[in-house]
This record gives sequence, structure tokens and C-alpha cells, in this order.
Amino acid sequence: MPPKLATPDPTHAARHARSSPPPLMPTGRRMPTRAETAARARAAAPIPLTLGVNGEDLHCEVDPRTTLLDCLRDHLGLTGTKKGCDHGQCGACTVHINGRRTNACLVLAACHQGDEITTIEGLGTPEALHPLQEAFVEYDGYQCGYCTAGQIMSAEALMREPCGPADADVREAMSGNICRCGAYSNIVAAIQHVRGPRKD
Repeated sequence: MPPKLATPDPTHAARHARSSPPPLMPTGRRMPTRAETAARARAAAPIPLTLGVNGEDLHCEVDPRTTLLDCLRDHLGLTGTKKGCDHGQCGACTVHINGRRTNACLVLAACHQGDEITTIEGLGTPEALHPLQEAFVEYDGYQCGYCTAGQIMSAEALMREPCGPADADVREAMSGNICRCGAYSNIVAAIQHVRGPRKD
């Protein structure tokens, strides 16, 4: 007579399933649980957003993880603000939030409802340039032009910040904005022109 096979204990299997860690992905990272996957899906659902940009209330729907830079460019069509490093290191994405310069790639759009946001499009127009825009043209403060919007936005904010009169002071205050073409001396000259005669 063949031996009887042991009947699996369902409670043991259930206990083992609860205590076993989730399997690993090929990269060695833990697979997300169902609850984690569902939570991520809820977090990624688009949310309605109203941003005050250049004196207008603009409406869009974005993933709540969208940066202000991507919102401005991809959802609101304001492409004057440039994406350079996307890590807050080059300054090409500089905008003003409540009058202070900010790297738009480092902040979430959803965090700035109710704030006053100014981009390069709100600083001047082709028919009526801002004094800094005129100075950048006069002093050739740009070459390829990719960093120019961020440079001008930083320079405009600098006018309201404590900054010494010397060229070295301006260079230090503008050190967060990189010009890969190396037009730094012209940029400083343009800024100093708008700042007016030195008092040193």
C-alpha cells in the first residue's frame, strides 16, 4: 500500500507568504508591493493647477511631481526659460518667484500656486526691451544665447540685492549662472552699465 502524502497546511503557506520579503528585480532593488504601486499611481494622477505667471493666471493639469521648469515649458508654452543641467547647477532656468531668483528645475510647480512668477517673457517685449536686455545687446553679453534668459533674470534680481560696486562683486553674485561660450566679461559690463556709475 503506497504511503500517504502529507497534506499541505494552508495556514503555514499563508504565514510564509506574509513573512517573505518581496522578490528582487534584476537590478537588485526590491520589487514594490501592491500597496506601494497603488500609492504611486495615486500620486501621479494629474492635478489642476493655477499659476500666476507674468501677471496672468494660467491653468493646466500636471503630474504633482512636475517641476516648475517643465510646467512652464511643456504645459504653459513659455519656452524662454531654458533647461540646461536640470540639477540647479547652471542657472539657465532662472525665474523670479515673488521677486527672488529661483532655479525652476529645483522646485515643484504645485508648491507655487498663489505666488508671483516672472519669466523672461514677462521682463520685456521685442518692441519694449528691458534695460538689461538692451544692455546685453549693446555689450554683446551673449553668443549662442542659450544661457541668456537665465543670465538676465539673475541680473535683474541682483539689482535689488546687496551687491558691492566692483566687477568682482557682480561676478560673485552671478556665479550661479554658467555661460559655456565664456562671455562673462561682456555680461558683467552689461550689468554694470545698467547699475550706473560706480560709487567706489
